[in-house]
Amino acid sequence: MTRALTRAAHALALPLLIVLVWEAAGRAGLVPPGILPAPSQVFAAWRLWAFGTPGFGLNPYVGTWVETVLFSMGRVFRGFAAAVVIGVPLGVLIGWSAFIARSIDPLIQGLRPIPITAWLPFAIAVFGIRDAGAIFLIGLGAFFPIVVNSAAGARDCPKNLVRAALMMGATQRQLLLRVVVPNAAPNIFVGMRLGMGIAWTAVIVAEIVAVKSGLGYVLWDAYYVGRMDVVIADMISIGIFGFLSDQVLVAVGHRVLAWKFARA
Repeated sequence: MTRALTRAAHALALPLLIVLVWEAAGRAGLVPPGILPAPSQVFAAWRLWAFGTPGFGLNPYVGTWVETVLFSMGRVFRGFAAAVVIGVPLGVLIGWSAFIARSIDPLIQGLRPIPITAWLPFAIAVFGIRDAGAIFLIGLGAFFPIVVNSAAGARDCPKNLVRAALMMGATQRQLLLRVVVPNAAPNIFVGMRLGMGIAWTAVIVAEIVAVKSGLGYVLWDAYYVGRMDVVIADMISIGIFGFLSDQVLVAVGHRVLAWKFARA
């Protein structure tokens, strides 16, 4: 317990220092409040956004934070899940089979450098201003790091393990599922963590343009009307939920890869 508290205090020390310096600079008038509001102003805006009564006054953000977060989280989850379902098996097959690698990998490597923003017109043209376009962009962004890392993990499977499994009579399916996939699992989880980070980036990009709800939409709308306190509260919300999503993957990875950490 003491060790956990020490680690938490160590992790929070720098963010707390930044907040204190930021607040002091704001109160001293060293930064324009219309551009960079003090943390106390940001917290006040977030509190109203999260706990205010909807429809009260002329503030359109009052009491809508939970709904806004749920919209974004739902899109991230669906897009990320699609990327995992497609990217992990495909990546393992690319890493394991030279024929599949020659057939598919050049296409993936050609599409991978295209940024998510370049896919926006395509997504809007095909899906319209709807959730499907946002989910497509999120899934596409998360797909590439997942498939590349899964392929790298499968490709690096030790040959001695493969030979030993074959000598014991393992079929190709058993070899793939019981030797290659477990060996690739650490790389797969690295790819999933990278993919989750990109998924949160992609959902903001998508919601700014391709849909009319969620954290990205509020971010751009608040900027447009000059509510920088809401903009910063929105950015902090994105960072918190992105961090929590990553920590969930870390916890799942530790559970799934318990054999690796026990050996270490």
